[in-house]
Amino acid sequence: MVVSLDTVISLCKRRGIIFQSSEIYGGMAACYDYGPLGAEIKRNVRNAWWRAMTQERDDVDGIECSILMNPEVWRTSGHVENFTDPLVDCKSCRARFRADHLDGYRARYKVTGVVEGSGEGQYEVELGPAIPGKVILAGHKVDDRMFERVDKIEYTGSPLACPTCGNKALTEPRLFNLLFRTHVGPIEDAASTVFLRPETAQGMFVNFENCRGTMRRKLPFGLAQIGRSFRNEITTKAFVFRTLEFEQMEMEYFCKPGTDEEHYRHWVAERYNWYIRYGIKRENLRLRQHDADELAHYSRMCHDVEYNFPMGWGELEGIAHRGDYDLTKHMEATHKDLQYFDPETNTKYTPYVIEPAAGVDRTVMCFLIDAYDEETVLDRQRVVLRLHPALAPIKVAVLPLLKKRPEIVEICHKLTGDLMRHWKAVYDDTAAIGKLYRRQDEVGTPFCVTVDVESLEDGKATVRERDQMTQERVELDRMEEYLVEKVVMVPPKVEEPVAI
Repeated sequence: MVVSLDTVISLCKRRGIIFQSSEIYGGMAACYDYGPLGAEIKRNVRNAWWRAMTQERDDVDGIECSILMNPEVWRTSGHVENFTDPLVDCKSCRARFRADHLDGYRARYKVTGVVEGSGEGQYEVELGPAIPGKVILAGHKVDDRMFERVDKIEYTGSPLACPTCGNKALTEPRLFNLLFRTHVGPIEDAASTVFLRPETAQGMFVNFENCRGTMRRKLPFGLAQIGRSFRNEITTKAFVFRTLEFEQMEMEYFCKPGTDEEHYRHWVAERYNWYIRYGIKRENLRLRQHDADELAHYSRMCHDVEYNFPMGWGELEGIAHRGDYDLTKHMEATHKDLQYFDPETNTKYTPYVIEPAAGVDRTVMCFLIDAYDEETVLDRQRVVLRLHPALAPIKVAVLPLLKKRPEIVEICHKLTGDLMRHWKAVYDDTAAIGKLYRRQDEVGTPFCVTVDVESLEDGKATVRERDQMTQERVELDRMEEYLVEKVVMVPPKVEEPVAI
């Protein structure tokens, strides 16, 4: 079924999955809090990624790095200079936009300079969201001829109207740096400026040699990390799709040059198949290769795993070939040797790096959307989250048919305690049994166990499965064993070739 974003947001608010941050104060734009059930889902997503990336492999180690790093790390990596978005304002209504997010954005310029075959003159040039000073240079083409010299660039306007007020009054694009700045120490000056990390990757690059040596690693091997990152985004949108503060799941896979393309193809397929493994519908996933003009400054090639969100196809995870850019830059800046000595060839070289990078929040969002379903059962609407059991916030709900019977309640509490040793299990007696079932369906609980009067006689309880609503009587003394087998926490890997 087609799910609207408003439907998912409503479910998240109603069932304690995701709330607007600081809601009682009017909220904080692009910041969200995870409620009791949302925190469980988010932790389950992290655990599933961590298991696939580190526990099921013998060539990847996990680390955890500080959010605050020496500011020279970010200057060296290029983030201080290049981590920017093109920003435009409307002179009429003061609305602000990312130029590259405005469909069909164009800007016009009057350029004074010398074009081959002509003397100095003025020429009309039209660009997209690019910054003119970085594009209109000697060698830039105008009317199939190249500029030999550029003396002056004047912005003359944009044919695009403001999406908010409709006036054609958009300003020239200007670069906006996404780094959050703060200060260390009592004096706020340039010397005390540090940055909240915009990505977790650099922590793994600067710890490459530390981890290689202490873990006695040979190439190829990877370093994985889950952690918070911060970006002062101009345009935030679509619930938790793009926020100011978010969690990343990143891995840097270091390999020998010449073997990099093989590893790149492996990781693109591996990451695409991971989403299918945990229940994402194949028709809602696709791979998209980046065009040359959209590659990051450090990237040689990149594929995005995209998901068909309610607002259209969007990036879920990127797998980038970073080459030797980062290690080389850090060696140049620190004069530390980060090359790898290959004992098989007795040679040294700078490893190439393949980087799968996903956002925890976007991943949670896509699993919620993909799992959401509505159906009519006995003339009543049933809302159900068909989450994979490994991701479901509650694995089993234990329900008494009669909460006023102490014997039944006692059995329920004992059973709940036994099940809690394995995963999240809850006891609930706050409504009639039909309403309790619907409540658990709506938050994705795969199994409900109902203890009734008959249980006192035959020593059995009714196990109800979420998706098909089938029911089975199971002996109480083997209920724990039965459910541990049913609640699959580690699904089999999907080995599907992916065309790249």
